[in-house]
Amino acid sequence: MSGPFFKFCPRCGSPMSTQHHGGMDRQACTNIPACGFVHWDNPVPVVAAIVEHEGDIILARNVLWPGRFFALITGYLEKDDPSPEIGVAREVKEELNLDAQAVTFVGHYPFPRQNQLIIAYHVVATGEIKLNEELAEYQRVPPAEAKYWPAATGLALRDWLISKGHQPEAMQFS
Repeated sequence: MSGPFFKFCPRCGSPMSTQHHGGMDRQACTNIPACGFVHWDNPVPVVAAIVEHEGDIILARNVLWPGRFFALITGYLEKDDPSPEIGVAREVKEELNLDAQAVTFVGHYPFPRQNQLIIAYHVVATGEIKLNEELAEYQRVPPAEAKYWPAATGLALRDWLISKGHQPEAMQFS
């Protein structure tokens, strides 16, 4: 744990302290007998799509990102999604207006900086691209020319490219 998330218990308002629960140090309510709240700080599941549209990979730039970095389509796995596969198809539809024709699991990847677990899929999609309000722009990249970034969704892209017989290069950041 990198530092206190809560100063006070979100359930009863008592001070929080570091206590040992479930084999690890975690934040917990000091009002143990009456409240007993423990902040487990489990990672949030996020679905990611390597979208293949008309033979190209579609990468997008979020409106909140500085610069011109493009990445995979991602979104939180919603509690009403019947499965991660349906969740990733929903995200592709919401963000790109594309219909998933085939969804194939690529792998799962930790993203500790955001306390997320990325569940990545290759999504073959059809339709006309129309960006929603979350995305500023997109780019098409032929798989043979794709480069990956060395974290989370970038590692999923790398693994998928290798599985398709490509030898992708890592992006160089200055």
